[in-house]
Amino acid sequence: MMMKIAILDDWQRIARRSADWSALEARAEVAFFNQAFSNEDQAAQELAGFDIIMAMRERTAFPASLLRRLPKLKMLAMTGARAASIDLAYLVARGVVVSTTGGGGSGSATAELALGLMLAAVRRIPLGDAEIRAGRFQENVESGYELNGRTLGVIGLGRLGSKMAHYGRALGMHVIAWSQNLTAEAATAQGAVLVAKDELLARSDVVSLHLVLSARTRGIIGASELARMKPGAVLVNTSRGPLIDEAALVVALKASRLVAALDVYDREPLPADHPLRTVPNTVLTPHIGYVTTEAMQAFYRQSIENMLAFLDGKPIRLLELPKG
Repeated sequence: MMMKIAILDDWQRIARRSADWSALEARAEVAFFNQAFSNEDQAAQELAGFDIIMAMRERTAFPASLLRRLPKLKMLAMTGARAASIDLAYLVARGVVVSTTGGGGSGSATAELALGLMLAAVRRIPLGDAEIRAGRFQENVESGYELNGRTLGVIGLGRLGSKMAHYGRALGMHVIAWSQNLTAEAATAQGAVLVAKDELLARSDVVSLHLVLSARTRGIIGASELARMKPGAVLVNTSRGPLIDEAALVVALKASRLVAALDVYDREPLPADHPLRTVPNTVLTPHIGYVTTEAMQAFYRQSIENMLAFLDGKPIRLLELPKG
């Protein structure tokens, strides 16, 4: 009997055209899932019969409570090398093979989207587009402002944050930065000045988040941090939704204190009735920071290679859990 493979999270319906699936389909029953599961019960019901699951990074969550309900699961092929939404330790302990792929390029895709969200927010680009399409012109479009000479605060000056810092400098912005382990020397090397977190929030016209989600970064921007930001400042988040206290952000947006330019959310897909869909002063994209043609082709090509290698009994690109 052929193994059954579930290709999850193809919400944009681009999996088939991103890679050649013929070799895999010749050896297994392959099913593509284009819709998000409404809850864990639905996921368990629909996936219980599959031997291999391929999951796109940070889309369907796989806590142990769900994984225990997937008795046939022998392999999980995940994209990227990190997945906070998957209980990887449980999978490894159970003996399920977990494969990874390259991380989706240099990080330029996400950093470029952060730049785009910043520009869209300060120049009211989405509103201008909507007004044109509604048959109007400038009537309801407030003037934006120049970024040249303004201050960009980058929280997290790693691979992506450093790119954002360079984009800011190219626009003539003053760039300041903070993270828990950032040194003055490392900040200077990226053209930024290290400041305290509270100072960054108070001085910045734009704050852009570039942190990995962890126990110490979850909720790192809460009500008190939002209150310290300049009135009218822009908060850009292309990292992970739970870095921000979403309820506190909604309160600040309803009061028209801030502007939010977001690509990530606490729950994804963003529920249809979520208040972020209707509050003012937002620019919203559907977690497409890493989603480019190049990245998706690499993800699917490498995942197919991983699954074929598993079927051959010689698995490759195996997950390496951190030690300690």
